[in-house]
Amino acid sequence: MRLWSLHPKYFDTKGLVAVWRESLLAKKALQGKTKGYTKHPQLIRFKNHPSPLEAIDCYLSHIFFEAKKRGYNFERRKIGRVSRNIKKIKVTSGQVDYELNHLKNKLRKRGSTLCNKTVKTKKIKVHPLFTIVIGDIEPWERQKP
Repeated sequence: MRLWSLHPKYFDTKGLVAVWRESLLAKKALQGKTKGYTKHPQLIRFKNHPSPLEAIDCYLSHIFFEAKKRGYNFERRKIGRVSRNIKKIKVTSGQVDYELNHLKNKLRKRGSTLCNKTVKTKKIKVHPLFTIVIGDIEPWERQKP
């Protein structure tokens, strides 16, 4: 499971579908509707949010809107009501850099046309639920050597 901090506009089709599916699984885990993934490190920042379910619904809504822009048919009914005043989640600059490199590697392997566009991006955008703070890779991140 990967709940990316990056803006969904950077994902290719495969990545966008994957983050949608994984976010729905995360929502079930936060709701207690699944036995698996309840202790997954990617859930920590949502669990620590004052309103975890509102946060995951906000996260899902931005994935939904990106998919809709591209003409995909994701199911809006799977997302709860989203507050405009939701508290943002802090993400470190080191985490954003780590995820960007991870995404670039995935896009390169898949031969995605988004890879070149993402590589040339000077100022990376994060998912609108997040706000960047200075810092190293998040302690919950499982780094690949």
